[in-house]
Amino acid sequence: MNSTYFYHDKPLFGLDIGSSSLKVMQVQSEHKKQTVCGYGITNFDNSSIVDGVITEPEKIAKSLYDLFNNRIIGKITTRRVAMAIPAAKTFARTVTLPAMEEKDIPDAVRLEAEQYIPLPVDSLYLDYVIIAKNEKEIELLAVAVPKVIVDSYMELAAVLGLEVVALETTISAATRLFVQAEKSDIPTILIDYGSISSDITVFDKTLIVTGTVPGGGDSFTEQIAKTLGVTKEEAHIIKTKYGLGISKKQKEIVDGLKSLLEQHQKELRRIVRYFEERNTNQKKIGQIVTMGGGANMPGLAEYMTDKLRLPVRTIDPWTHLDFKGLDPPHVAEKSMHVTVAGLALLKPSEAFVS
Repeated sequence: MNSTYFYHDKPLFGLDIGSSSLKVMQVQSEHKKQTVCGYGITNFDNSSIVDGVITEPEKIAKSLYDLFNNRIIGKITTRRVAMAIPAAKTFARTVTLPAMEEKDIPDAVRLEAEQYIPLPVDSLYLDYVIIAKNEKEIELLAVAVPKVIVDSYMELAAVLGLEVVALETTISAATRLFVQAEKSDIPTILIDYGSISSDITVFDKTLIVTGTVPGGGDSFTEQIAKTLGVTKEEAHIIKTKYGLGISKKQKEIVDGLKSLLEQHQKELRRIVRYFEERNTNQKKIGQIVTMGGGANMPGLAEYMTDKLRLPVRTIDPWTHLDFKGLDPPHVAEKSMHVTVAGLALLKPSEAFVS
């Protein structure tokens, strides 16, 4: 692919492909003011993606064409796109290397990847970001993605006639929004509740460690349906209206979701220990911030706060975004747009194609 040179007058938009939903957003940044030009959300047939690989790009392209033509609020004015790869389909690990010249780091990361990733390293795209370094060692976050997944996203972009300027993980994109929307100067755990799994990340000025646990928004719905003996449609209404909050069915709902939530709590406690035991500055995790569709369940933040003895809250993504006459997403859908908003906030100077 030819090198692309970026100028401030070349906008881009974000595209977040979920397990069955598509979200787009374009943001114009000027003089520290960030204005949403356009955004939209639609669904697609989830059989078009198998194990993270887009197997039927034409079907997803059809849904996107419909979104662009009929469902956009405002306008998307560019074909340049930043896309997110589901964090659950990537491999991320904090790596400590002896001090070395920067030109030697890629080979060292490759050797590390061969040790901890259960896939042939030649089948992966590898990248890394340096977290800290001194005279003796370098600490970095290494990320690997199966080439077959990345290539399928590039094929979709080609079908749509889009120019891909960046591919990053969903949690990396969401972090960009978190940094400007929330108090981000203390060590924080970010939980991104997807449809069937949830990504858990430690953020301390940069991403430190990431992990994925089973269970997300759709999993909550299915468990409520099973527990209360109702349809999935009815369970979804119950989840979004009452959730874990006070209701006649509160105890039954809490009991039904208990096993899933305990899995999440166990992983959260493990990550807290991992961070605090490795941190030489005796830093402590100060808060947990939730996002994603499953984060909207009433009572979830309060329940997690009580169980973990840490303040838990849902991100407020629109703190520094101006919709300028456009109707913003419904309050119940705000956290669903965190990843796509983070993608849309990517500055052209931060991205490159080589």
